[in-house]
Amino acid sequence: MAQETHLRPLRLVVVISGNGSNLQTIIDASQSDLAVEISAVISNRPQAYGLQRAENANITTHTLDHTKFSSREAFDTELKQIIDGHAPDLIVLAGFMRVLSNAFVHEYPGQILNIHPSLLPKYRGLNTHAKAIAAKDKYHGASVHFVTETLDGGPVIVQARVPILNDDNEESLAKRVQEQEHKIYIEALRWLSEGRLHWHDDALILDDQPLLQPIVINSEEANEAKIV
Repeated sequence: MAQETHLRPLRLVVVISGNGSNLQTIIDASQSDLAVEISAVISNRPQAYGLQRAENANITTHTLDHTKFSSREAFDTELKQIIDGHAPDLIVLAGFMRVLSNAFVHEYPGQILNIHPSLLPKYRGLNTHAKAIAAKDKYHGASVHFVTETLDGGPVIVQARVPILNDDNEESLAKRVQEQEHKIYIEALRWLSEGRLHWHDDALILDDQPLLQPIVINSEEANEAKIV
């Protein structure tokens, strides 16, 4: 994968499993003021609506049905071949509902980005909204992080914090969290595309300073703090 300083748009391959709302946000931003180019969209589910979103934007699509493979490793080997054929700078996971093998992740150090619907390190894995409500947390949210061999355990770049309201259920909370996902994923991609953000020697560097803790953005209902 390419490693040079980006005097051109950051080249992305986006990997999805479903509706593709984060994908749509990236597509829209790439057509506005975000210096990225989506080379391809890959889905492990043939019926994922995100594929239609990509086709509507004239982006190359690939379907790689995980049910047709005998093992996770066999799927990941084919996924790697497709990705490498597009030579991206960054692999962006946008609602990709599979755990990547350690061997796959090891091939792309610092080059896989993910968004997870919780304030990591809380609630790794699935059912995060239900877990946050059941725990009577005051806040929930989303995190953009680099992917490592540890599930949802890579260094976190930016988080959005959303208050849990008294009458929230999983659906209402998920909707408000997703609105914030769209904002922080674009912010992280913007910092990367502008060369402001790096992951070097196991340390995150933003604007030439170590990023020792994730940047936290509050939702509007929690007195949103804007990043400039």
